[in-house]
Amino acid sequence: MRRFLTAAVMGATLALTGGGALAAELGDDGLHKAPWMHETFKDLREDLEEAGTQGKRLLVIVEQRGCIYCTKMHEEVFPQPEIADLLNEKFFVVQMNMFGDVAVTDLDGEELSEKEAVAKWGMLFTPTMMFLPEDAPEGLPANRAAVAVMPGAFGKYTTFNLLNWVLEHGYDGDEPFQKYHARMLQDQLPQ
Repeated sequence: MRRFLTAAVMGATLALTGGGALAAELGDDGLHKAPWMHETFKDLREDLEEAGTQGKRLLVIVEQRGCIYCTKMHEEVFPQPEIADLLNEKFFVVQMNMFGDVAVTDLDGEELSEKEAVAKWGMLFTPTMMFLPEDAPEGLPANRAAVAVMPGAFGKYTTFNLLNWVLEHGYDGDEPFQKYHARMLQDQLPQ
């Protein structure tokens, strides 16, 4: 009977979590790690070039140790198959530690630590997703070259739609993300 209850509880847990792991993997730096993240030298000029070579968009995600909102994204949102597939296939994702000391080279060529770069970019919240254009203008820091910056934890529909809005170059059009998202939700939500 005890084995049956244990199996039943495990089965219910797997069903509720979509079959995925209950806890996202943490690296030695205390940040969540995902298979779609790329370990680089954090030279954003090189990362942008590499993303382009792979036919992907550069996404910089800023996180911090102990961030409950980062945990929410890594456990509930990013593992969603349609989101994980987009991140893996269409984005070149580089993670930054909001309070890290790893050397970063910004798009404008300035060399600084992760925490100095995050402060320079004016980021105050984790997670923050910063999407860069395929070709960044010379001399601009990443935050000024970015086509979209999304601070905070959002649900699967908002995240999925944001990724697609960036891929579709929605930022170049006259439909802001909020209107695009509302339009897309009409077909996504169960009726």
